Amino acid sequence: MSDPIRNRYEFVVLFDVENGNPNGDPDAGNMPRVDPETGYGLVTDVCLKRKIRNYVETAKENEAGYRIYIKDGVPLNTSDKEACAYVGVDADKLKDARKKDKHLDEKLRDFMCKNFYDIRTFGAVMTTFVKGALNCGQVRGPVQLSFARSVDPILPQEVTITRVAITTEADAEKKGTEMGRKYIVPYGLYRTEGYVSANLARKTTGFSQEDLNLLWTAILNMFENDRSAARGKMAVRELIVFRHDTELGCAPAYKLFDLVHVSHKDGVTAPRSYADYTVTVDKDGLPDGVTCTRMG
Repeated sequence: MSDPIRNRYEFVVLFDVENGNPNGDPDAGNMPRVDPETGYGLVTDVCLKRKIRNYVETAKENEAGYRIYIKDGVPLNTSDKEACAYVGVDADKLKDARKKDKHLDEKLRDFMCKNFYDIRTFGAVMTTFVKGALNCGQVRGPVQLSFARSVDPILPQEVTITRVAITTEADAEKKGTEMGRKYIVPYGLYRTEGYVSANLARKTTGFSQEDLNLLWTAILNMFENDRSAARGKMAVRELIVFRHDTELGCAPAYKLFDLVHVSHKDGVTAPRSYADYTVTVDKDGLPDGVTCTRMG
């Protein structure tokens, strides 16, 4: 692995959905998540990180150093036990092993960070190590994402659908179709903000420049290989990256985020496409020591 990154970053991601459900709420019948006070749409950070993990897993296909820790069908303690076997300890006797090796925490953490891209990036809570009273059980990752929020309030629609295939033979004798429903957002442009800490990368996970480049690629393509009828048409429209000249940064993150403005074009009252918006970055307002790059 390469050396850890040496610069702090913040970034803004703009993505949209057309006739789809970007992130269903299981507590509300899978309706698109909405802030009930304002009507703005929401997409959780967990949802976005899942897309990034899926892209990396698809692109790297278990290449050394780019495995995914949190994935479907693989219990977390299976990977935890792999780390224990690597350092030569019994996963059920971690407390005793720690008394014999005061560097056990670092060895386990380093193995997990070296082998699993998502731990190196987002961090993780590794239950096996937590139960073993090891400090490495909770790894704080250098990359963090906020909830995405729509630029405008959204109005989810419930669409009734029919199916000609009947579930049971008994039902087939009574009816010729079955009814169902799905929720969609006719159109919504969402904005999420993220942070990359060079300090945590150096001290904890070893997140490198190659990892960062892969992160940008994964964000730009996170919907391209993850299509579904429920999500409709989704696309990342732009990734705006702020790079600091130093590890700890040259300006507060909020001042950089405030430089990104998204507004309606003249005459647009109900946006139905990305072309209905104007996105600008006030580069003249950039603090000293910060540069801005627009991707997408």
